[in-house]
Amino acid sequence: MGADKALLAFGSGTLLQHALDTVKALSSRPVIVGPQDRYAPYGSVVEDIFPGCGPLGGIHAALCSTQTDLNLVLSVDMPLMTTDFLRWLLRAAADSNELVIVPESEGRPQPLCAVYRRDVLPALERELKAGNFKVDRMFSLVKTRRISETELCAAGFTPAIFCNVNTPADYEAAARERLRVPLEAAKAQHE
Repeated sequence: MGADKALLAFGSGTLLQHALDTVKALSSRPVIVGPQDRYAPYGSVVEDIFPGCGPLGGIHAALCSTQTDLNLVLSVDMPLMTTDFLRWLLRAAADSNELVIVPESEGRPQPLCAVYRRDVLPALERELKAGNFKVDRMFSLVKTRRISETELCAAGFTPAIFCNVNTPADYEAAARERLRVPLEAAKAQHE
C-alpha cells in the first residue's frame, strides 16, 4: 500500500478505528498489537515479543497480554467485517474445545479473523523459537476447528466480509462496498 494501512482513512476515522469500533461491541478492552509510539492514541497497545515474525508474532504478543481464555484476533485490514459475524464466531468458539477456531473463505483459512484460546500460547512460542512463522502451520499442530465457507453462508454470512485491503484498488473497492451496503439496506426497508 505504500503507507501504514491501519492509519488509512476509512469512513469517519481510520481502518484501525473502524476495526476497534467493530470489536468494542464485544469487548470493553480491545488490545492493539503494534508500535506503542504509533498506536497509543487509539488505545491499549502491546508490542511484539518476537519482532519481525509477522502475524504469528502478533498473535503471540496478544495472547501474552491477556488472561482471557477466548481471544478474538482481527486484522485491521478487513474493513467489511461485522460485529454480528464476530459475535457468532465467539459463540462457536465458546461451544467448542479446540484451541483455535478459524473460519475459511475461498478455500483458505482466515487466521487474522479467528479465536485463539490462551492455552495455544506454548505451541505458538515453540514455532516462533524454531523460526516457523506461518500461522496456517499451527492448525495442523493444535486442535483446530475450521468453520467452512458453506457453514458461514448457512449462518447468513457472506465471504465478502473477509475482504482484505492489500492494494490501493482493494482499498477503493472496500470503501465503495462500505457505502453500497447501507444504501441497499435502506432501500429494502422502504420497499
